[in-house]
Amino acid sequence: MALHNAQAYELSSFETTTNAKVPAPWQYVALPERYAKPLTTIDVQTVDGKKALRLLADKSWGTVAHPWSGAAKTMTFQWRLDKALTQASFKGKATEDTALKVCASFDMPDDRIPSGERTLFKLAQFFSKEKLPTATLCYVWANLEAIGTIHNSPTTARVRYMVLDTGAQSLKTWKQHTRNVANDFLKAFGAESKTVPAITAIIVGADADNTSDNSLGYVADLSLLP
Repeated sequence: MALHNAQAYELSSFETTTNAKVPAPWQYVALPERYAKPLTTIDVQTVDGKKALRLLADKSWGTVAHPWSGAAKTMTFQWRLDKALTQASFKGKATEDTALKVCASFDMPDDRIPSGERTLFKLAQFFSKEKLPTATLCYVWANLEAIGTIHNSPTTARVRYMVLDTGAQSLKTWKQHTRNVANDFLKAFGAESKTVPAITAIIVGADADNTSDNSLGYVADLSLLP
């Protein structure tokens, strides 16, 4: 059952906004300018009587991030996919797109990163204007991959995808998810860290830039349980 008590939320609720603007401290995050990617449209709309984050990707990339500092907790959210990405997969960079993703970034010590990846990570950090997370776990609505599977991002192994829903069989239907984020982190990154680092941010996004496709989805009732 979804939570509707505002006091139960540790994240700023989409229900608090009086217009289409995503409420603070949620902030839009785009790729660095050198990538010249169109921006995914992310705003708040009313769907089925509830305020939800709308994610409209059209050959684009974009996320919104909510800064948060503390131990990993139980995460609960609903999402709904209205238009799927039929060419997306995690087999390679050319098809690495996600119609819906809800992520947690972690402050894992740099020395936990495998040595072969550490140099690449430091290089990426050098060119970034913001501090990059050393580990990010994304819950995704995938296209082809099986529910329950975990996949490294073809772009960087610092991002892992955990598939909660897949395909286009349940379009325009709300799906409820409750996840133990600490347990899921260990499933995804346990080979690198036996302890769960602090979360630094919660991220929601959609992208269709690699497949040059378009998608439409919604996320609602996103919370971290106190």
